[in-house]
Amino acid sequence: MFKQFSIDGGIVAPSGFYADGIHAGLKKNALLDMAFIYSPKIANIGAIFTSNRFQAGPLRHFQKHNIRETNFILINSRNANAMTGSKGIADIESLFDHLSKKINLHNPVMSSTGVIGVYLPLEKLIAGAEQFDLTAKNGDRAARAIMTTDAYKKEIAIRVELENGKSYSVGGMAKGAGMINPAMATMLCFITTDLEVSSDDLTRLLRKNTRTTFNAISVDGDTSTNDTVFAIANGEAGFYDEESFDSTLQMIMKYLALQIVADGEGAKKLVSFHVRGAKSEADAEKIAKTLGDSLLIKTALFGEDPNWGRIAMGIGASGVEVSEEKLSIAYEDVKVFENGLNLFNAEIEARAYAIMKRKEFTIYCDLGLGDGEFKSYACDLGYEYVKINADYRT
Repeated sequence: MFKQFSIDGGIVAPSGFYADGIHAGLKKNALLDMAFIYSPKIANIGAIFTSNRFQAGPLRHFQKHNIRETNFILINSRNANAMTGSKGIADIESLFDHLSKKINLHNPVMSSTGVIGVYLPLEKLIAGAEQFDLTAKNGDRAARAIMTTDAYKKEIAIRVELENGKSYSVGGMAKGAGMINPAMATMLCFITTDLEVSSDDLTRLLRKNTRTTFNAISVDGDTSTNDTVFAIANGEAGFYDEESFDSTLQMIMKYLALQIVADGEGAKKLVSFHVRGAKSEADAEKIAKTLGDSLLIKTALFGEDPNWGRIAMGIGASGVEVSEEKLSIAYEDVKVFENGLNLFNAEIEARAYAIMKRKEFTIYCDLGLGDGEFKSYACDLGYEYVKINADYRT
C-alpha cells in the first residue's frame, strides 16, 4: 500500500535536482526561453520520441550516443533545431563542448522546441548558459522557459509514502498547445524522481503509460518533429518500488496531458470521447482517436452544436467494425442515438446543448459489440487557433 500527496516544486521537488529558466535572447520582451535540469549525482534516463520520420537534431543526438545516464538536460524554446541535418547535431555537440569548460557534464542531453528549419543561435545559447546557477531550485522558471504558444506553465509534483515508512517524490513539467496529435509524444515533457529506477524500467513504464495519456490527446492532428518525454531518476531515495512508481507516473503523465489539451491554442473546451462496447480495445482506441482528431467535430465543439451526426461520421470513418443497429451515442447522460434509433427532438437537443456549453464534458459512444474500451481527449478548434498559427514565426 502507498499514499500519494500533491506537493510544490515541480521538477525540483525530488531530492537532488536543480533547475532554472533564463532569458537568452531567443524570445522578445525578455521572456524566459532557456532552461536546465541538473543532478550532481548521475541519473538514469529513459526516453520516448515522436513517430514523425523527420526527427529533430536533439532526438538524433540522444540516439546517436545511446544515452542511458546523464546529469544535465539543456532545453530551449523558440528554435526546434529540426530539419537541420548533420549540422543540427554538430551544433549540439559544439554547444556542450563550450559548456563542459564550466560545468562537469556527463552525457548531456538537449531538448528544443519552436520554429522548424532554423539553425541554433549558438552564440545566444552559449551566452545564456553563462547565466546558469546550478544551485537554483526554480522549477517554476524552468516550466515557463520551455513554453512556446502555451497560455500557461504546466507542472506537477507528487510525494509517495510507502507502508514501510519509506518515501520519494516525482516531479514533472511539460509544454504543448499546438501541433498536438496522439502519435507519441506530441510535446515536450520532463519527469524527475529521486527513486532508484533503471534506464530500461524508465523507458518501459513511459511506453506503457503514454498510450492512455500523451498518446490519447489531440489538439489539431499534427505530429511534431521534436516530441519527447524524458524521465530521469537519480536514486537519492535509495530504493525502488515499481507498483507505486508506475501509478504515480501515470498520474503525472495524465495530468500534464490534460493540461496540454486544455491549453490547445485558443481552446475553450476539454472533451473526452469514451468509446466502449467495441470488439477489441484496439478498435475502441482507433475510434476514440478518430473522433478526437476530426476537425468537423472540433469545430462543432467550438460552436457548442450537439451535431451527433458528426460523431457517427467519425465512428464510421475509423475503419473498424461497427453496427448502426447496436450503436448508442450520448452527451454525458443525454442519449441522442440508441440502438439505431434517432432520439433527437427539441427537448433532447436543448439538454445536449446545455452540456456542450460546459468547459469540460464527455461524449459516450457504445458500439454494443464487445468489451473494448478507450478514452481520448480533445479540445475545440476556433478562430484563435488560425490566428496563432498563421503568424507563428512572427
